Amino acid sequence: MSDPLPAITEAAATGEIADLFADIRTTVGVRVVNLVWRHLATMEGALPWAWAAVKPLYLKGLPDAAMAAFHRTMDIPKLASLAGDEPASVDAVLASYDHSNTINLFALGALRAWLNGGVDRAGTIAAGPRKAAPDLALPRLASEEDVAPETWALVLRLNKFGDEPTPLILASMYRHLAHAPAFLQRVEAALAPVAADGTLRKAILDNRRTAAALSADIARAISAESPAHASEIEKAVGLFVDHAIGKMVTICRAIRVARTRGEP
Repeated sequence: MSDPLPAITEAAATGEIADLFADIRTTVGVRVVNLVWRHLATMEGALPWAWAAVKPLYLKGLPDAAMAAFHRTMDIPKLASLAGDEPASVDAVLASYDHSNTINLFALGALRAWLNGGVDRAGTIAAGPRKAAPDLALPRLASEEDVAPETWALVLRLNKFGDEPTPLILASMYRHLAHAPAFLQRVEAALAPVAADGTLRKAILDNRRTAAALSADIARAISAESPAHASEIEKAVGLFVDHAIGKMVTICRAIRVARTRGEP
């Protein structure tokens, strides 16, 4: 399986789920629906409830405001330079995930805080202008059967960086970059030293704590009735906040900085 967690693909979505996927693409400003939404779509009633709860946050620009505050203090591990000529699709994937993962982290983090009662009643994040998502064509989301065995093994090795003890979710960014295995090899070489010395893990944990505080702030804006399966939804959302998205916001940002030798 390409996804350790069950998920409905965009191609297989029909009816209400297909409509919700289309609304997510339009509202978030992305061309692909992130795995977290596709996973929630497998749970009875979870996606309609969760999307209705957080869509107003996106429309008010609250995740965008949190992202701006987050980027000002973000801990970015220094990687060896990844500058150099690569297919344009490489930087398109990085730009898309840098934006979508980060705003999704805050929307989902807010939803999680609301579900577990961790709303910050004295927060300060205010609605603000939305930052336009990069409207870039992305390569196909690769599955194991689409690439050479050694490339898939590389994707799985990369997925272990920053996730302990065992990754529960396969980060989609690496699957989108599987069409550029030479670049992924360079990424592996750049991440290995900061993973070995603990720098990467420390940055991820520091950034997760910062993001959690900002998310608890914007959770004040959620207005919803408690769902029928709140604990299951909170657990599913938490997996992404603590693992796939929670680690990839740091890793993707570090890769982009290493690509440009400066702020992207």
